Amino acid sequence: MKKSTEADFQAFVVSRWPRMLRSAHLLTGHHHDAEDLVQAALAKAYVRWERIQRTDDPDSYVWRIMINANVDRLRRAKVREWLTNRFPEPSAPDHDDTVAERSAVLDALARLSAKQRAVVVLRYLEDRSETEVARLLGTGVGTVRSHTARALRKLREESLAPEPAAPAAHRRTKGARQP
Repeated sequence: MKKSTEADFQAFVVSRWPRMLRSAHLLTGHHHDAEDLVQAALAKAYVRWERIQRTDDPDSYVWRIMINANVDRLRRAKVREWLTNRFPEPSAPDHDDTVAERSAVLDALARLSAKQRAVVVLRYLEDRSETEVARLLGTGVGTVRSHTARALRKLREESLAPEPAAPAAHRRTKGARQP
């Protein structure tokens, strides 16, 4: 890889790492798995970086690599991990409400399928449009809408989520359909 191309890739990684890690954590439910997922995605992107740079949207290309790597990771899992609220050792009392909220969100996301989880994370936690999510997942907007509807229905049935508002940047316009 040329020196300037490698510098471009390094700049890309530095600017995207925090957001990718946050989203990967929401997708995997574990910080260490999230780091592994982002690193695996970036390793694949590094090999193809010269080609990726020439695309219209390198950011979407790398995000799609990460999402596909997560789906592949879940397919390969022979023994699934189950999140639990019980630890083998006693813990200090937790007085921070944000930790409890984060735990509730991660537990709720863990109950969804990989595709539903990806759609919810991208739509509501990353505040992306249906079109962007469809492009990142390589599916149609209708598929994104159906995954969103099923995921939200499942979360509501389990009383884990209040009625979500549309993402702030993507409020419904007159005559437009909404999931």
